[in-house]
Amino acid sequence: MTPSTGIPDLDDIIHGLRSGDNVVWKVDSVRDYAAMIQPYWQRARRINQKVVYFRFAQHEPLVPQDGAVTRVNVRPDTGFEQFITQVHGAIHECDARCHYVFDMFTDLVRDWFSERMIGIFFTLTCPYIRAIGAVGYFGVLRNYHSYYALQPIDEAAQLLLDVYRYRDELYVHPIKIQQRHSPTMYLLYRWVNECLTPIKDSATTAQVTHSSPWPGLQSASYRMIGMWDRRFMQAEEILAAHEAGTSSSTEVSAAFDRLVPQILSHDPRIIDLLRQYLTLADIIDIWKHVIGSGMIGGKSVGMLLARAILRQADPKWSALLEEHDSFYVAADVFYLFMVQNDCWWIRQKQRNPATMLDGLEEARARILKGNFPTYIVNRFSDMLDYFGQSPIVVRSSSLLEDAFGNAFAGKYESVFCPNQGTHQQRLDEFLHAVRRVYASSLSEQALVYRAKMGVLDRDEQMALLVQRVSGVQYGSVFYPQLAGVGLSFNPFVWSTHIEPEAGVVRLVVGLGTRAVERSDDDYTRIVALNAPFRRPEGDREDIRRHNQKRVDYLDLTRNVQTSAYFSDISKASPGLQEDLLGKREMFVDRYGRSVPGNVEIDLDGTLERYPLAADLRALLTTLRAAYGCPVEIEFTINLTENQTYRINLLQCRPLQIKEHDGHVGVPQSPDAQDVLIHAHGAVLGTSRTMVIDRIIYVVPSAYAALSANSKSTIAKLIGKVTHLARPNGPIAQMLIGPGRFGTNVPELGVPVTFGEIGPVQVLCEIDTMREGLNPDLSLGTHFFHELAEYDMLYVGYVRAREGNAFNKDFFDNAPNRLADLLPEEARWGDVLRVLEVADGRRFHLYANHLEQQALLYFGE
Repeated sequence: MTPSTGIPDLDDIIHGLRSGDNVVWKVDSVRDYAAMIQPYWQRARRINQKVVYFRFAQHEPLVPQDGAVTRVNVRPDTGFEQFITQVHGAIHECDARCHYVFDMFTDLVRDWFSERMIGIFFTLTCPYIRAIGAVGYFGVLRNYHSYYALQPIDEAAQLLLDVYRYRDELYVHPIKIQQRHSPTMYLLYRWVNECLTPIKDSATTAQVTHSSPWPGLQSASYRMIGMWDRRFMQAEEILAAHEAGTSSSTEVSAAFDRLVPQILSHDPRIIDLLRQYLTLADIIDIWKHVIGSGMIGGKSVGMLLARAILRQADPKWSALLEEHDSFYVAADVFYLFMVQNDCWWIRQKQRNPATMLDGLEEARARILKGNFPTYIVNRFSDMLDYFGQSPIVVRSSSLLEDAFGNAFAGKYESVFCPNQGTHQQRLDEFLHAVRRVYASSLSEQALVYRAKMGVLDRDEQMALLVQRVSGVQYGSVFYPQLAGVGLSFNPFVWSTHIEPEAGVVRLVVGLGTRAVERSDDDYTRIVALNAPFRRPEGDREDIRRHNQKRVDYLDLTRNVQTSAYFSDISKASPGLQEDLLGKREMFVDRYGRSVPGNVEIDLDGTLERYPLAADLRALLTTLRAAYGCPVEIEFTINLTENQTYRINLLQCRPLQIKEHDGHVGVPQSPDAQDVLIHAHGAVLGTSRTMVIDRIIYVVPSAYAALSANSKSTIAKLIGKVTHLARPNGPIAQMLIGPGRFGTNVPELGVPVTFGEIGPVQVLCEIDTMREGLNPDLSLGTHFFHELAEYDMLYVGYVRAREGNAFNKDFFDNAPNRLADLLPEEARWGDVLRVLEVADGRRFHLYANHLEQQALLYFGE
């Protein structure tokens, strides 16, 4: 008869026990091990198969002594050889149908005083059981043993399963199931009434797995202890002594101060915040989640610091925030990888602006094919065992990232790993993700940004933040219900009812990629946190036109990140509370009957039912007060079954934006024929009045007729014009063009980079690219960060908006200076027009972000 765990649901999950399986349960207590072995031996006894119980520990017996069970009493104190000989002798007397149960092996350490001996016992015994085709059950305490015991156990066992007890319920998490695989095998399962139910949301999974003390990655405990680790171990001893009353607070503070620059930050402003909000215990916990050694980078520090600030500010945040169980790949792993794969000398050239772009393609190619040291791969592998099949994301966390003065928004990659398939497939996927993020540190975009910010010569190591993707699994798709970015100061005030200091969020359904990237053909929900239902759009039809249409998600079947229309995703998401995220439109057919249409995203119901706006406002206000400046966050929100929700705070950084009271000089009303542009409804940036020396105008109709290659040529030509030197020094420039600047799709706008348009002071997008493509409010996106850091004013011009005016005749017929400035580019004069005014006349710009209007006109 086929072996069984005695738990039918577990048999289904692991595709059944097989003859020769050695099953190891990693538990927090003996009673949890007893709960898992009881169905196993009871089922064997019911079908008259032999059960042999090896009794050697000091805990209470796990299996009762009766005629149906053979108890073998073994004495560890007689020595290892006699102990193992007696065990193997008992195994030898039985056949393949026998079921073996062993006491918890933790007690053997007390008798043998050696972790290695436990490992040796498993190395010798598991193959013995496998050879005769029997099944053995073993139990070990999860956070007790060292690498020397656990590594041989993990190698010898065919099945490894973690057991957690959380709020007095048992959870089972398969870690290793040899020669068996399924898409759901490595999920966390809740065990209630003999039934195992998969946990498909990140909040519960992180809460349960994080409830057990974390000793660090198993492979990390096998290392030569150097100064870096030794300091943390000494700090751990100081903290334990302080809790026992044998060391002072001064010693704890001194240990804290030694460790902060070793792992977290050298920035005095960040260090001051860390001293206020983090504890020595927090730093030790961070160390236990580090792979490698060295700094964990700005993004990781920002996330940890923000959570600590909230936790200290109000107990409610501990309940409202989703637990995180992140890992950190320290900066030294990046240096080691670069040296090992012969990229170091190319990277050294990047410190010089004259040579910073030399050899980039060669270096990136080497990185994408590079190899990691074996011991680092082993730690990556252990980390994936911890996460199981939960999707993860590999995020850049460089030393300069998310710091005061340098956001690096969008300069480096983040890579989602759906994390499906065999363990080797998942490991290969993760290694490729790490390589991609490392390669992004050598991108032209990142280097140009570093040069502009004056940090080319600064130490810029690439650490990594590895996070469990926040969300819920619906069938074969995975995504959070909501994600977004939040700004503690709202620079886009489209109504007198909106308070800039209340903050604003850019909210999307699905993965947050649509919130931080400027989607080429879609929109997001902009929510002013003091007036969440006051929309920047106009009437109901305008609101529908500007709704989010597509959702980014992880396809667990194809193991990719992708997107689809919400109407399709909602059909593929069993269990999704559709009415919270969307609204089904009703139509009248030709017979006058009301018939349902597709589901469209409509977050009014969510904002009405949940106090999201108030909580996010309070969260941003708390963080802003602690940082002493505006902040920006990235977050997800997962709505739970009992009408509550959890916020996962993924990132926090100082917001590089100039605040302004909006009071600028009001111009005298120009004559109608002198008005070139009057735009209402989309002004981002600080209010200002200024003289414009040069207007660069992309002619919509001529640009639209170009091929994709020619459109890219125009983008590069814009860069040449904006960087033209002028004898009298810098000039104020305004760039005007159709569609969306910075798009990756030339059919939707002009694919310029910010390196090309950096000298521009004002950027104006006009909605003449094609019907229905309007300027997008880019708050919180990487595009918005570029605007803020360059102090570039953004104006969105919509033809249909009341009061708007655009003097097309002037822009089409004014003298074009392109041929004078760049004679070799004169052939593009019908597409790109460069306009300058002389004879005492100037272009004047008045822009007021509170009034949400911009006026460009002729003046003296």
